[in-house]
Amino acid sequence: MHAIEMFVSDPSGHEGRRRARGHVRALAALAALGTVAASLLLTACGDSDSDDESGGAPAATASAAGTNQVLGAVNQARGTPVRIGMISDGKGSVTDLSFESPVADTTVAYLNDRKGGIGGHPIELVKCDALADPAKGTDCANQMVEKNVTAVVVGSSSVVESMWEPLHQAHIPVLFGGANAASILTDKDSTFVLADALFSLVNLPIQLAKEKKIDTVSVVAIDVPAVMSIYQTAAPAAFKAAGVKLDLVPVPPGTADMTPQMQRIASAGPRVVQMIGSDSFCIAGLNGLHSVGFSGPVVAISQCVTDALRKAVPGSVLKGVTVSATAPVGTDNPSTRLFSAVVDTYGKGKGIQVNRQGSLSMFTVVAALQAATEGISGDITPASITAAIKSMPEKDLPGADPMKFRCGGKAAAATPAVCVRGGLVTSLDEKGQPTEFRAVASTPIEG
Repeated sequence: MHAIEMFVSDPSGHEGRRRARGHVRALAALAALGTVAASLLLTACGDSDSDDESGGAPAATASAAGTNQVLGAVNQARGTPVRIGMISDGKGSVTDLSFESPVADTTVAYLNDRKGGIGGHPIELVKCDALADPAKGTDCANQMVEKNVTAVVVGSSSVVESMWEPLHQAHIPVLFGGANAASILTDKDSTFVLADALFSLVNLPIQLAKEKKIDTVSVVAIDVPAVMSIYQTAAPAAFKAAGVKLDLVPVPPGTADMTPQMQRIASAGPRVVQMIGSDSFCIAGLNGLHSVGFSGPVVAISQCVTDALRKAVPGSVLKGVTVSATAPVGTDNPSTRLFSAVVDTYGKGKGIQVNRQGSLSMFTVVAALQAATEGISGDITPASITAAIKSMPEKDLPGADPMKFRCGGKAAAATPAVCVRGGLVTSLDEKGQPTEFRAVASTPIEG
């Protein structure tokens, strides 16, 4: 079942419109958890991506197949540049996403040299850092309008709505790596989002419970209002619709010993356990489950999995843990081989960590704009880019193999801005390393 099917059943009439508005609010609240969780972890721990998330696993390289074979033939862009805006939170007082800028520069160099830029024109990046400040986000957006960019890409930001409004009013297409606001998710005009925000936090644990024929999911989540309010108001509807019980287990931040909470879970019968927290939070949770003898299935968000977790939790506990992710880092696959070849060829000396989730995700957003507009001709304008993206066929999502994307508004009926279905999932091995990534619930997207 797709995320949206849990909420909407073709409502009509006055009652249908009222229900649809409620569904959108619930959907937006659930989607917000993705951004809330990421922001929470960044705030609590610094940028978790600063660690090598592959845990020391060697980066995939293109040497075996040959760099040129991986990158493709040279197809240089020429002529008048196409100005593409890039807004990032950059390096602020709370988060450090400064790595996004060199990744974007490197990706553009690759696209201009090997992919003909956009419509044969070289891409020229116009960049602005929002610094996680809503006012600055609005200012960055206004700068993009003033500088006549034809589209804007946004990798990660906690202030997406403030930057989106001015761009939307100016009819400038925006491609987000992820977004949470209902106004963004429901836009049919010029907004495109490359992540299914509900998948990892709601649909994946539900699906795992159904696969294991278990009727309960215990969500072990850090006890802060932004997370708790969502699980207490919106998430229950999704679980109820799926016929799976939601058992919310709030744990205060900084709890080093979760044995009492985990004892209650282990004594309550078969269930899936989901971990929502930073690596230190998940260390306490997984070790607590281990100490009380819990042997059921566990699912965790990718922020849980760092070197610290691998060192602190026994391999027998880590083995088999299901993890969702935005990029297949730490494995050898077409996406990691391509990204490594791009960085080796166009990003030397820029300090780019190829095994970082955020790096590969930023590559995805920039490369997806080029892929979605491939074949565009004539004048390159915001309107022509928007039309090209909306009419694109289903394609591989760059940097997220084997995920697909299509931005015609049909991936999720109630959130037409979303361009994907499902997400990437892997299981950890006994060293806490990801095994093969697979696309789950990623069914073909209709035209």
